[in-house]
Amino acid sequence: MESLTEFITSLNGIVWGPLMLALILGTGLYLSIGLAFRPIRRIADGFRLLWKGRSDNQFEGEISPFSALMTSLSATIGTGNIAGVATAIFMGGPGALFWMWIAALLGMATKYAEAVLAVNYRETDENGDHVGGPMFYIKNGLSKKWHFLGFLFALFAAIAGFGIGNTIQANSVADALHNSFAIPEWVTGVVLAVLVALVLLGGIRRIAQLASKIVPFMAITYLAAGLFIILTQITEVPAAIALIIESAFTPVSAAGGFVGATVWAAMQFGIARGIFSNEAGLGSAPIAHAAAKTNSPVEQGSIAMMGTFIDTIIICSITGLVIVLSGSYTSGEGGATLSVLAFATLLPGFGEYVVTFGLIIFAFTTIVGWSFYGEKSIYFLLGQRAILPFRILWILVIPLGSVVDLKFIWLLADTLNALMAIPNLIAILLLSPVVFSLTKKYMK
Repeated sequence: MESLTEFITSLNGIVWGPLMLALILGTGLYLSIGLAFRPIRRIADGFRLLWKGRSDNQFEGEISPFSALMTSLSATIGTGNIAGVATAIFMGGPGALFWMWIAALLGMATKYAEAVLAVNYRETDENGDHVGGPMFYIKNGLSKKWHFLGFLFALFAAIAGFGIGNTIQANSVADALHNSFAIPEWVTGVVLAVLVALVLLGGIRRIAQLASKIVPFMAITYLAAGLFIILTQITEVPAAIALIIESAFTPVSAAGGFVGATVWAAMQFGIARGIFSNEAGLGSAPIAHAAAKTNSPVEQGSIAMMGTFIDTIIICSITGLVIVLSGSYTSGEGGATLSVLAFATLLPGFGEYVVTFGLIIFAFTTIVGWSFYGEKSIYFLLGQRAILPFRILWILVIPLGSVVDLKFIWLLADTLNALMAIPNLIAILLLSPVVFSLTKKYMK
Protein backbone atom coordinates (compact mmCIF):
# COMPACT_ATOMS: atom_id res chain seq x y z
CA MET A 1 0.00 0.00 0.00
CA GLU A 2 2.87 2.34 0.81
CA SER A 3 4.52 1.84 -2.58
CA LEU A 4 1.15 2.33 -4.34
CA THR A 5 0.62 5.58 -2.46
CA GLU A 6 4.08 6.78 -3.46
CA PHE A 7 3.40 5.95 -7.11
CA ILE A 8 0.03 7.76 -7.12
CA THR A 9 1.65 10.73 -5.37
CA SER A 10 4.34 10.94 -8.06
CA LEU A 11 1.75 10.61 -10.84
CA ASN A 12 -0.43 13.23 -9.18
CA GLY A 13 2.47 15.67 -9.12
CA ILE A 14 2.88 15.20 -12.87
CA VAL A 15 -0.77 15.33 -13.97
CA TRP A 16 -1.53 18.31 -11.70
CA GLY A 17 1.71 20.07 -12.57
CA PRO A 18 2.12 23.41 -14.38
CA LEU A 19 1.19 21.96 -17.79
CA MET A 20 -2.15 20.62 -16.53
CA LEU A 21 -3.08 23.86 -14.78
CA ALA A 22 -2.12 25.77 -17.93
CA LEU A 23 -4.28 23.43 -20.03
CA ILE A 24 -7.34 23.88 -17.77
CA LEU A 25 -7.06 27.65 -17.36
CA GLY A 26 -5.82 28.15 -20.92
CA THR A 27 -8.76 26.25 -22.40
CA GLY A 28 -11.20 28.27 -20.31
CA LEU A 29 -9.53 31.54 -21.25
CA TYR A 30 -9.36 30.64 -24.97
CA LEU A 31 -13.05 29.68 -25.05
CA SER A 32 -14.01 32.80 -23.05
CA ILE A 33 -12.22 35.04 -25.55
CA GLY A 34 -13.62 33.14 -28.54
CA LEU A 35 -17.12 33.54 -27.12
CA ALA A 36 -16.48 37.23 -26.27
CA PHE A 37 -16.92 36.29 -22.57
CA ARG A 38 -20.54 35.40 -23.32
CA PRO A 39 -20.84 32.89 -20.43
CA ILE A 40 -19.98 35.57 -17.84
CA ARG A 41 -21.97 38.31 -19.58
CA ARG A 42 -25.03 36.08 -20.03
CA ILE A 43 -25.44 34.69 -16.52
CA ALA A 44 -28.91 36.28 -16.32
CA ASP A 45 -29.86 34.57 -19.60
CA GLY A 46 -28.75 31.25 -18.13
CA PHE A 47 -31.13 31.67 -15.20
CA ARG A 48 -33.92 32.80 -17.55
CA LEU A 49 -33.55 29.73 -19.77
CA LEU A 50 -33.38 27.51 -16.70
CA TRP A 51 -36.84 28.58 -15.54
CA LYS A 52 -38.32 29.00 -19.01
CA GLY A 53 -41.71 27.33 -19.25
CA ARG A 54 -42.55 25.20 -22.30
CA SER A 55 -43.94 21.89 -23.44
CA ASP A 56 -41.07 19.43 -23.53
CA ASN A 57 -43.01 16.94 -25.68
CA GLN A 58 -41.97 18.73 -28.86
CA PHE A 59 -38.26 18.18 -28.20
CA GLU A 60 -36.01 15.13 -28.46
CA GLY A 61 -34.54 13.82 -25.21
CA GLU A 62 -35.52 12.05 -22.01
CA ILE A 63 -35.42 14.71 -19.26
CA SER A 64 -36.15 18.45 -19.09
CA PRO A 65 -33.30 20.97 -19.38
CA PHE A 66 -33.87 21.84 -15.69
CA SER A 67 -33.66 18.16 -14.71
CA ALA A 68 -30.48 17.79 -16.78
CA LEU A 69 -28.88 20.63 -14.81
CA MET A 70 -30.12 19.21 -11.51
CA THR A 71 -28.75 15.79 -12.46
CA SER A 72 -25.34 17.28 -13.26
CA LEU A 73 -25.47 19.37 -10.07
CA SER A 74 -26.40 16.27 -8.06
CA ALA A 75 -23.08 14.83 -9.21
CA THR A 76 -21.01 18.02 -8.79
CA ILE A 77 -22.46 19.35 -5.51
CA GLY A 78 -20.88 16.84 -3.19
CA THR A 79 -18.06 16.49 -0.72
CA GLY A 80 -16.01 18.83 -2.93
CA ASN A 81 -18.17 21.71 -1.71
CA ILE A 82 -17.56 20.86 1.94
CA ALA A 83 -14.51 18.62 2.35
CA GLY A 84 -12.84 19.71 -0.90
CA VAL A 85 -12.92 23.43 -0.10
CA ALA A 86 -11.66 22.73 3.41
CA THR A 87 -8.80 20.60 2.05
CA ALA A 88 -7.84 23.29 -0.46
CA ILE A 89 -7.64 25.95 2.27
CA PHE A 90 -5.84 23.62 4.68
CA MET A 91 -3.20 22.72 2.07
CA GLY A 92 -2.99 26.01 0.17
CA GLY A 93 -4.12 28.64 2.67
CA PRO A 94 -7.02 31.12 2.26
CA GLY A 95 -5.67 32.13 -1.18
CA ALA A 96 -6.77 28.77 -2.56
CA LEU A 97 -10.35 30.08 -2.54
CA PHE A 98 -9.37 32.91 -4.90
CA TRP A 99 -7.95 30.44 -7.43
CA MET A 100 -11.12 28.38 -7.13
CA TRP A 101 -13.05 31.51 -8.21
CA ILE A 102 -10.76 32.13 -11.18
CA ALA A 103 -10.99 28.50 -12.29
CA ALA A 104 -14.81 28.66 -12.01
CA LEU A 105 -15.23 31.89 -13.98
CA LEU A 106 -13.11 30.52 -16.81
CA GLY A 107 -14.65 27.08 -16.34
CA MET A 108 -18.11 28.44 -17.19
CA ALA A 109 -16.98 28.76 -20.82
CA THR A 110 -15.60 25.23 -20.73
CA LYS A 111 -18.82 23.80 -19.28
CA TYR A 112 -20.81 25.75 -21.89
CA ALA A 113 -18.73 24.28 -24.72
CA GLU A 114 -19.01 20.75 -23.31
CA ALA A 115 -22.82 20.86 -23.25
CA VAL A 116 -23.07 22.48 -26.71
CA LEU A 117 -20.96 19.69 -28.19
CA ALA A 118 -22.77 16.98 -26.19
CA VAL A 119 -26.19 17.95 -27.56
CA ASN A 120 -24.90 18.60 -31.07
CA TYR A 121 -23.21 15.19 -31.41
CA ARG A 122 -25.44 12.96 -29.26
CA GLU A 123 -26.72 9.57 -30.43
CA THR A 124 -29.67 7.27 -29.67
CA ASP A 125 -28.99 3.91 -28.01
CA GLU A 126 -30.76 0.55 -28.43
CA ASN A 127 -33.50 1.59 -26.00
CA GLY A 128 -34.22 4.83 -27.85
CA ASP A 129 -32.56 6.98 -25.17
CA HIS A 130 -30.16 9.80 -26.07
CA VAL A 131 -26.52 9.32 -25.11
CA GLY A 132 -23.69 11.79 -25.41
CA GLY A 133 -20.64 13.31 -23.81
CA PRO A 134 -16.94 13.63 -24.69
CA MET A 135 -16.60 10.10 -26.07
CA PHE A 136 -19.47 10.75 -28.49
CA TYR A 137 -18.44 14.23 -29.64
CA ILE A 138 -14.95 12.87 -30.19
CA LYS A 139 -16.36 9.93 -32.18
CA ASN A 140 -18.83 11.98 -34.24
CA GLY A 141 -17.01 15.31 -34.46
CA LEU A 142 -13.36 14.42 -35.02
CA SER A 143 -11.57 12.32 -37.62
CA LYS A 144 -10.66 8.69 -36.88
CA LYS A 145 -7.10 9.55 -35.92
CA TRP A 146 -8.50 11.25 -32.79
CA HIS A 147 -10.93 8.49 -31.81
CA PHE A 148 -8.48 7.03 -29.30
CA LEU A 149 -9.20 10.09 -27.15
CA GLY A 150 -12.83 8.97 -26.83
CA PHE A 151 -11.70 5.53 -25.69
CA LEU A 152 -9.28 7.03 -23.16
CA PHE A 153 -11.91 9.40 -21.79
CA ALA A 154 -14.50 6.63 -21.35
CA LEU A 155 -11.91 4.37 -19.71
CA PHE A 156 -10.65 7.03 -17.29
CA ALA A 157 -14.21 8.24 -16.54
CA ALA A 158 -15.42 4.72 -15.76
CA ILE A 159 -12.51 4.22 -13.35
CA ALA A 160 -12.54 7.77 -11.95
CA GLY A 161 -16.21 7.46 -11.05
CA PHE A 162 -15.32 4.92 -8.39
CA GLY A 163 -13.09 7.58 -6.80
CA ILE A 164 -14.64 11.03 -7.25
CA GLY A 165 -18.24 9.81 -7.46
CA ASN A 166 -18.35 6.80 -5.17
CA THR A 167 -15.75 5.84 -2.57
CA ILE A 168 -14.69 9.37 -1.67
CA GLN A 169 -18.32 10.36 -1.13
CA ALA A 170 -19.05 7.31 1.03
CA ASN A 171 -15.80 7.85 2.94
CA SER A 172 -16.59 11.48 3.77
CA VAL A 173 -20.12 10.67 4.95
CA ALA A 174 -18.92 7.76 7.08
CA ASP A 175 -16.19 9.92 8.62
CA ALA A 176 -18.61 12.76 9.43
CA LEU A 177 -21.26 10.48 10.96
CA HIS A 178 -18.63 8.64 12.98
CA ASN A 179 -17.24 11.91 14.38
CA SER A 180 -20.66 13.45 15.08
CA PHE A 181 -22.73 10.45 16.19
CA ALA A 182 -20.20 7.61 16.69
CA ILE A 183 -21.90 5.54 13.95
CA PRO A 184 -19.55 2.79 12.68
CA GLU A 185 -18.24 3.53 9.20
CA TRP A 186 -19.32 0.17 7.78
CA VAL A 187 -22.92 0.75 8.88
CA THR A 188 -23.00 4.03 6.95
CA GLY A 189 -21.56 2.30 3.91
CA VAL A 190 -24.17 -0.47 3.92
CA VAL A 191 -27.10 1.96 4.34
CA LEU A 192 -25.80 4.17 1.52
CA ALA A 193 -25.42 1.14 -0.76
CA VAL A 194 -29.03 0.06 -0.16
CA LEU A 195 -30.42 3.56 -0.82
CA VAL A 196 -28.37 3.97 -4.00
CA ALA A 197 -29.49 0.55 -5.26
CA LEU A 198 -33.15 1.57 -4.88
CA VAL A 199 -32.58 4.64 -7.07
CA LEU A 200 -30.42 3.01 -9.75
CA LEU A 201 -33.16 0.53 -10.65
CA GLY A 202 -35.11 3.42 -12.23
CA GLY A 203 -32.39 4.63 -14.61
CA ILE A 204 -31.92 8.25 -15.76
CA ARG A 205 -35.57 9.24 -15.28
CA ARG A 206 -35.58 8.13 -11.63
CA ILE A 207 -32.21 9.84 -11.07
CA ALA A 208 -33.51 13.05 -12.67
CA GLN A 209 -36.71 13.00 -10.56
CA LEU A 210 -34.70 12.58 -7.37
CA ALA A 211 -32.23 15.30 -8.36
CA SER A 212 -34.95 17.79 -9.33
CA LYS A 213 -36.52 17.49 -5.88
CA ILE A 214 -33.58 17.09 -3.55
CA VAL A 215 -30.84 19.26 -5.11
CA PRO A 216 -32.68 22.62 -4.82
CA PHE A 217 -33.75 21.77 -1.24
CA MET A 218 -30.30 20.75 -0.04
CA ALA A 219 -28.57 23.68 -1.73
CA ILE A 220 -30.98 26.27 -0.29
CA THR A 221 -30.78 24.79 3.23
CA TYR A 222 -26.98 24.78 3.24
CA LEU A 223 -26.78 28.25 1.73
CA ALA A 224 -29.26 29.65 4.26
CA ALA A 225 -27.14 28.45 7.18
CA GLY A 226 -23.93 29.72 5.57
CA LEU A 227 -25.40 33.12 4.72
CA PHE A 228 -26.76 33.48 8.24
CA ILE A 229 -23.26 32.93 9.63
CA ILE A 230 -21.75 35.40 7.17
CA LEU A 231 -24.37 38.05 8.02
CA THR A 232 -23.63 37.67 11.74
CA GLN A 233 -19.94 38.25 10.92
CA ILE A 234 -20.55 40.89 8.26
CA THR A 235 -18.09 43.40 9.74
CA GLU A 236 -15.30 40.82 9.36
CA VAL A 237 -16.13 39.88 5.77
CA PRO A 238 -14.08 42.65 4.05
CA ALA A 239 -10.98 41.61 6.03
CA ALA A 240 -11.60 37.94 5.17
CA ILE A 241 -11.88 38.70 1.45
CA ALA A 242 -8.74 40.85 1.62
CA LEU A 243 -6.90 37.95 3.29
CA ILE A 244 -8.08 35.56 0.57
CA ILE A 245 -6.86 37.83 -2.24
CA GLU A 246 -3.58 38.69 -0.49
CA SER A 247 -2.87 35.01 0.24
CA ALA A 248 -3.40 34.14 -3.42
CA PHE A 249 -0.29 36.12 -4.37
CA THR A 250 1.90 35.98 -1.24
CA PRO A 251 3.09 32.99 0.85
CA VAL A 252 1.18 32.34 4.08
CA SER A 253 3.27 31.67 7.18
CA ALA A 254 2.59 28.81 9.58
CA ALA A 255 0.13 29.41 12.41
CA GLY A 256 -1.21 26.96 14.98
CA GLY A 257 -1.82 23.66 13.21
CA PHE A 258 -1.46 25.28 9.78
CA VAL A 259 1.96 24.48 8.30
CA GLY A 260 2.03 27.44 5.92
CA ALA A 261 1.56 27.57 2.15
CA THR A 262 3.31 28.94 -0.92
CA VAL A 263 1.61 30.81 -3.77
CA TRP A 264 2.05 27.72 -5.94
CA ALA A 265 0.27 25.58 -3.30
CA ALA A 266 -2.63 28.06 -3.18
CA MET A 267 -2.94 27.95 -6.97
CA GLN A 268 -2.47 24.19 -7.30
CA PHE A 269 -4.89 23.11 -4.56
CA GLY A 270 -7.39 25.88 -5.34
CA ILE A 271 -7.66 24.91 -9.01
CA ALA A 272 -7.50 21.14 -8.39
CA ARG A 273 -10.19 21.19 -5.70
CA GLY A 274 -12.23 23.69 -7.72
CA ILE A 275 -12.24 21.33 -10.70
CA PHE A 276 -13.00 18.42 -8.36
CA SER A 277 -16.06 20.32 -7.16
CA ASN A 278 -17.53 21.91 -10.32
CA GLU A 279 -16.06 19.39 -12.82
CA ALA A 280 -15.65 22.02 -15.57
CA GLY A 281 -13.34 20.40 -18.11
CA LEU A 282 -13.67 16.88 -16.71
CA GLY A 283 -16.33 16.02 -19.29
CA SER A 284 -18.76 14.47 -16.82
CA ALA A 285 -21.63 17.00 -16.85
CA PRO A 286 -22.22 16.92 -20.65
CA ILE A 287 -23.14 13.22 -20.30
CA ALA A 288 -26.22 14.35 -18.34
CA HIS A 289 -26.97 17.36 -20.57
CA ALA A 290 -26.97 15.11 -23.66
CA ALA A 291 -30.21 13.55 -22.37
CA ALA A 292 -32.02 16.92 -22.14
CA LYS A 293 -35.23 17.58 -24.09
CA THR A 294 -33.91 20.32 -26.36
CA ASN A 295 -33.21 21.04 -30.00
CA SER A 296 -30.79 23.89 -29.22
CA PRO A 297 -27.21 22.99 -28.21
CA VAL A 298 -26.55 26.66 -27.35
CA GLU A 299 -29.52 26.97 -25.00
CA GLN A 300 -28.52 23.81 -23.17
CA GLY A 301 -24.94 25.09 -22.99
CA SER A 302 -26.22 28.31 -21.41
CA ILE A 303 -28.08 26.25 -18.81
CA ALA A 304 -25.11 23.93 -18.23
CA MET A 305 -22.68 26.76 -17.45
CA MET A 306 -24.92 27.76 -14.52
CA GLY A 307 -23.84 24.55 -12.83
CA THR A 308 -20.30 25.87 -12.43
CA PHE A 309 -21.56 29.24 -11.21
CA ILE A 310 -23.91 27.71 -8.63
CA ASP A 311 -21.44 25.07 -7.47
CA THR A 312 -18.31 27.17 -6.98
CA ILE A 313 -19.10 30.89 -7.05
CA ILE A 314 -22.04 30.41 -4.69
CA ILE A 315 -21.80 27.19 -2.63
CA CYS A 316 -18.01 26.74 -2.40
CA SER A 317 -17.65 30.45 -1.57
CA ILE A 318 -20.04 30.05 1.36
CA THR A 319 -18.01 27.16 2.77
CA GLY A 320 -14.69 28.93 2.18
CA LEU A 321 -15.79 32.22 3.74
CA VAL A 322 -17.12 30.48 6.86
CA ILE A 323 -13.80 28.63 7.26
CA VAL A 324 -11.75 31.83 6.84
CA LEU A 325 -14.04 33.88 9.10
CA SER A 326 -13.82 31.26 11.85
CA GLY A 327 -10.03 31.03 11.60
CA SER A 328 -10.36 27.27 12.05
CA TYR A 329 -8.03 26.50 9.15
CA THR A 330 -5.17 26.99 11.64
CA SER A 331 -6.57 24.25 13.91
CA GLY A 332 -4.70 21.42 12.19
CA GLU A 333 -7.93 19.77 11.07
CA GLY A 334 -8.62 19.07 7.41
CA GLY A 335 -11.35 17.76 5.11
CA ALA A 336 -14.98 17.60 6.25
CA THR A 337 -13.89 17.85 9.90
CA LEU A 338 -12.53 21.35 9.26
CA SER A 339 -15.83 22.49 7.71
CA VAL A 340 -17.76 21.02 10.66
CA LEU A 341 -15.46 22.83 13.08
CA ALA A 342 -15.86 26.14 11.25
CA PHE A 343 -19.67 26.00 11.20
CA ALA A 344 -19.81 24.77 14.80
CA THR A 345 -17.55 27.65 15.93
CA LEU A 346 -19.70 30.38 14.36
CA LEU A 347 -23.07 28.64 14.77
CA PRO A 348 -22.80 26.78 18.13
CA GLY A 349 -25.19 23.92 18.75
CA PHE A 350 -26.50 23.87 15.20
CA GLY A 351 -23.70 24.44 12.69
CA GLU A 352 -22.18 20.98 13.11
CA TYR A 353 -25.46 19.31 12.14
CA VAL A 354 -25.99 21.59 9.13
CA VAL A 355 -22.66 20.47 7.67
CA THR A 356 -23.17 16.82 8.57
CA PHE A 357 -26.67 16.73 7.10
CA GLY A 358 -25.53 18.66 4.01
CA LEU A 359 -22.60 16.30 3.54
CA ILE A 360 -24.86 13.23 3.72
CA ILE A 361 -27.32 14.55 1.13
CA PHE A 362 -24.63 16.03 -1.12
CA ALA A 363 -22.65 12.78 -1.12
CA PHE A 364 -25.69 10.58 -1.69
CA THR A 365 -26.83 12.52 -4.75
CA THR A 366 -23.26 12.58 -6.08
CA ILE A 367 -23.01 8.79 -5.86
CA VAL A 368 -26.32 8.49 -7.73
CA GLY A 369 -25.42 11.11 -10.37
CA TRP A 370 -21.96 9.71 -11.03
CA SER A 371 -23.34 6.21 -11.45
CA PHE A 372 -25.04 7.51 -14.60
CA TYR A 373 -21.76 8.96 -15.91
CA GLY A 374 -19.91 5.71 -15.29
CA GLU A 375 -22.74 3.72 -16.83
CA LYS A 376 -22.63 5.68 -20.08
CA SER A 377 -18.84 5.36 -20.21
CA ILE A 378 -19.11 1.60 -19.80
CA TYR A 379 -21.84 1.55 -22.46
CA PHE A 380 -19.48 3.30 -24.89
CA LEU A 381 -16.69 0.82 -24.16
CA LEU A 382 -18.55 -2.49 -23.85
CA GLY A 383 -22.16 -1.97 -24.93
CA GLN A 384 -25.53 -2.39 -23.24
CA ARG A 385 -24.74 -5.83 -21.75
CA ALA A 386 -22.13 -4.32 -19.40
CA ILE A 387 -24.51 -1.89 -17.66
CA LEU A 388 -26.07 -4.30 -15.15
CA PRO A 389 -22.70 -5.73 -13.95
CA PHE A 390 -21.44 -2.13 -13.66
CA ARG A 391 -24.41 -1.15 -11.47
CA ILE A 392 -23.85 -4.15 -9.20
CA LEU A 393 -20.14 -3.37 -8.83
CA TRP A 394 -20.94 0.31 -8.20
CA ILE A 395 -23.23 -0.60 -5.30
CA LEU A 396 -20.82 -3.15 -3.80
CA VAL A 397 -17.91 -0.68 -3.75
CA ILE A 398 -19.79 1.87 -1.59
CA PRO A 399 -19.34 0.02 1.76
CA LEU A 400 -15.68 -0.59 0.89
CA GLY A 401 -15.14 3.12 0.28
CA SER A 402 -16.61 4.01 3.66
CA VAL A 403 -13.78 2.26 5.53
CA VAL A 404 -10.76 3.06 3.28
CA ASP A 405 -8.13 5.65 4.24
CA LEU A 406 -9.40 9.13 3.28
CA LYS A 407 -6.02 10.59 2.29
CA PHE A 408 -5.35 7.90 -0.27
CA ILE A 409 -8.88 8.23 -1.71
CA TRP A 410 -8.48 12.01 -2.19
CA LEU A 411 -5.09 11.48 -3.82
CA LEU A 412 -6.43 8.82 -6.18
CA ALA A 413 -9.50 10.91 -7.07
CA ASP A 414 -7.36 13.96 -7.88
CA THR A 415 -5.15 11.90 -10.18
CA LEU A 416 -8.02 10.24 -12.01
CA ASN A 417 -9.75 13.61 -12.49
CA ALA A 418 -6.74 14.92 -14.37
CA LEU A 419 -6.43 11.78 -16.49
CA MET A 420 -10.04 12.02 -17.73
CA ALA A 421 -9.82 15.80 -18.22
CA ILE A 422 -6.85 15.65 -20.61
CA PRO A 423 -8.55 13.90 -23.59
CA ASN A 424 -11.72 15.97 -23.03
CA LEU A 425 -9.88 19.31 -23.04
CA ILE A 426 -7.93 18.36 -26.17
CA ALA A 427 -11.21 17.46 -27.92
CA ILE A 428 -12.86 20.73 -26.87
CA LEU A 429 -9.97 22.74 -28.28
CA LEU A 430 -10.12 20.81 -31.57
CA LEU A 431 -13.91 21.28 -31.78
CA SER A 432 -13.95 24.89 -30.57
CA PRO A 433 -14.71 26.23 -34.10
CA VAL A 434 -17.98 24.25 -33.97
CA VAL A 435 -18.86 25.83 -30.61
CA PHE A 436 -18.12 29.34 -31.92
CA SER A 437 -20.07 28.70 -35.15
CA LEU A 438 -23.17 27.33 -33.39
CA THR A 439 -23.13 30.24 -30.95
CA LYS A 440 -22.89 32.86 -33.69
CA LYS A 441 -25.68 31.19 -35.64
CA TYR A 442 -27.89 31.13 -32.54
CA MET A 443 -27.20 34.79 -31.71
CA LYS A 444 -28.17 35.85 -35.24
